Amino acid sequence: MHPRDERVRPAPIAVPQTVLDDLHRRLSNTRWAEPVPGTGWDAGADVSYIRELCDYWRDEYDWRAQERSLNRFPLYLCEVDGVDLHFWWVRSGSPDAIPLLLAHGWPGSIVEFQHLIEPLTDPVHHGGEAQDAVDLVIPSLPGYGFGGQPREPGWGLERCARAMHTLMTSLGYDRFGMQGGDWGAMITSKVASMYPESVIGLHLNFGIASSQIDMDDPAQSETPEAREAIARRRHFLQEEWGYWLQQATRPMSVAIAQADSPAGLAAWIVEKFRSWSDWDDHFEESLSKDVLLTNLMFYWAPNSIASSARMYYERRHDNAAYEYPKVEVPTGFAAFPKENLPAIRPWVEARYDLRQFTAMPRGGHFASLEEPELLLADIRSFFRLVR
Repeated sequence: MHPRDERVRPAPIAVPQTVLDDLHRRLSNTRWAEPVPGTGWDAGADVSYIRELCDYWRDEYDWRAQERSLNRFPLYLCEVDGVDLHFWWVRSGSPDAIPLLLAHGWPGSIVEFQHLIEPLTDPVHHGGEAQDAVDLVIPSLPGYGFGGQPREPGWGLERCARAMHTLMTSLGYDRFGMQGGDWGAMITSKVASMYPESVIGLHLNFGIASSQIDMDDPAQSETPEAREAIARRRHFLQEEWGYWLQQATRPMSVAIAQADSPAGLAAWIVEKFRSWSDWDDHFEESLSKDVLLTNLMFYWAPNSIASSARMYYERRHDNAAYEYPKVEVPTGFAAFPKENLPAIRPWVEARYDLRQFTAMPRGGHFASLEEPELLLADIRSFFRLVR
């Protein structure tokens, strides 16, 4: 298949050497904050760990090797609504493959999906069946990664959803599946709501449904499962919500520092990978420094931290962000137990045409990195139902 839109053009990642040299200099000249001894991660980023990570970033991390790995799969740009969308487009070669868009969130990137590409597009050689093959489209969200940055206000969930739909139709796909977590779950849900005739099926691993739950309503906490989910949600809103309020109200006040200091950027993002995952103090056993830093490079090299945080500001000022009817597109939901905003089956059924609900045995917010095999199996089983 060839794209039906001439705006689609190849765009492998190629970071200028001057950017890497500047990064090395900034890492060498970091002035480190002095924590209270022995506090570790208690008050946010652990200075000793971030310092260790930044030393590795400067002295051992090989961006060029990571760049070559990323470019193994074809990358493209397509201008949509004035913004260049950057995306992997990997076709399976199977005539029966369905198109599938994978959508990431913050503080992630398309790096999260790198190790799912071959199992999804070539399932026969990766534990699946020929019928599981998909053609993958994995875009950086507008303002993220190596794509273009919006130059005007208004790029909220609905506009992003329109852009994702336009991208897929520009590639020649009139009907397609979608999968998402975090912002990706919200945006793909918007697409399914706005263009139900285009979406074969929707698979989610983020509890968008729980945002509509009245936690003070006794009717919402009648079961132990519901009470546990509400307790986790309360904890997250009390202990972890500061980043959201900052980025939704005054994003530029911190983005200036993050764009200037790679150590500051690392502290802001890596602390989220630790606290939102099911890894606890052993998170590096599942997530290497190379993976953490490659994800960070999607914010540092193109200087996209400010434009990525802007989505929170747009969401706060978009009163219609959650104003859409029940999604009537067939939906599958993978419920990972350490998700920030957990969702139980009745909450999801109230918002979606739920066909599959899987209570996962482990895993948190970064499902495709923490538990790729569990997520892969759930995606395959769901799309077998709807393809």
